[in-house]
Amino acid sequence: MTIFLRAVRLLTMVVWVGGLIFFAFVEAPTAVGVMGTTQPFALLIGESVSKLDLIGQTCGCLFVIATIAIWFRTEPQGRRFLPSEILLAALMIAATMVVQRGILPAMERDRIAAGGDIDASAPDNPARLDFERLHPISEKIEGAALLLGVGVIVLIAAEPGTHKRAQAS
Repeated sequence: MTIFLRAVRLLTMVVWVGGLIFFAFVEAPTAVGVMGTTQPFALLIGESVSKLDLIGQTCGCLFVIATIAIWFRTEPQGRRFLPSEILLAALMIAATMVVQRGILPAMERDRIAAGGDIDASAPDNPARLDFERLHPISEKIEGAALLLGVGVIVLIAAEPGTHKRAQAS
């Protein structure tokens, strides 16, 4: 059971962090290159972020549950990173919830208020200005979630117990 729980923990972080990396470095740049900053591009990116955040929140909850279960199956000296891992995962979940429930709906309202296409609206349009204010905030929050996830992965890699040191001969 412990191996299964460890696998669940690792898989949830790999899926979540891998999704964030894929989105930031593959999907978004490719979509803007193919579609430009058109309305279909905005819809694709908005839906992708929504689904990625939902996957992340699910993975985060599974990670926390599996980590708590590992806590009860691990000797005290093997638990030292687990609270930090749970905290980082909780911060990741919170970050995605802020984007999902606060920023994305506000950006969508701004896009609709600007006539459906932010780039086609006047540069001084209040909806466009608000959208352009929110967009970098969402990028920073998602970037923070990515860095927190990398931190969790590093802590998982540093966990004691299954590592054997090479002995000098």
